[in-house]
Amino acid sequence: MVIKRVGPVSVAKNAAILYALMGLVLGLIFSLVSVVGGFAAPEDSGFAAGMGAALGIGAVIAMPILYACLGFVGALIGAVLYNMASGIVGGIQVDVE
Repeated sequence: MVIKRVGPVSVAKNAAILYALMGLVLGLIFSLVSVVGGFAAPEDSGFAAGMGAALGIGAVIAMPILYACLGFVGALIGAVLYNMASGIVGGIQVDVE
């Protein structure tokens, strides 16, 4: 079997989901680091502690959305380029049993 063409939007939707999950994991890690950093701030800098918590919450919301959008666009462009290249070189050969 030879894969000669892929559906760009189908590839992009799958990549968006995967990138959103990756963004969620990284957002949670960033959130944890921000909260811990906020607690490590000196007591007289209440602003720094509050800012760390706000950045942490923002990361959990913003990073999955940002990663999903960038993953969608990147995969869409990659799939279109693959389709153009496979027209020239013949696609990817896959052995299936």
